[in-house]
Amino acid sequence: MDETIDPNLNKKARFTHLDDFKWQEVRRQQHGDRTASVREKWMEFSDKYLSLYAEWDAGMVVRPHGHNSNHVVFVLDGDMMCGDIHCPAGTHIALDKGDTFGPFIAGPNGVKLFEVMMGDPRSFPANREEYEKLLADKGIVPLPNPPIDMPSWLKDTRNN
Repeated sequence: MDETIDPNLNKKARFTHLDDFKWQEVRRQQHGDRTASVREKWMEFSDKYLSLYAEWDAGMVVRPHGHNSNHVVFVLDGDMMCGDIHCPAGTHIALDKGDTFGPFIAGPNGVKLFEVMMGDPRSFPANREEYEKLLADKGIVPLPNPPIDMPSWLKDTRNN
């Protein structure tokens, strides 16, 4: 990470590149004979905010949920459904702390996202029964969440 100081602001700017970060598989499901995943690169992760780049495999379903922070999602490539709303590339989704949304379903070519959560990024489930029915209707089997490298100050609260 490169750091520079803006003499007008007397603050440090942090410059990083996507290639500087390792992929973390954060969710996994069995879709018939293939496994679908969500992979993320956490570019900045602090108690102030999390910014991440995510790739979701085709058809990946993420449960309805909310976050303990304000949350912005931007669709970079591909598409997904957020509940009944189609979200093609260029879609910006802004959610206030505590809002719930989803389920998310990645399109036939998957989806690439840029996300920012301002504050505590931990999530909480919403509409669990709806999610479980959706998975059953699609013949999707949720697999255990892969282990991930969470910052020590943050407990992993992901739920399948």
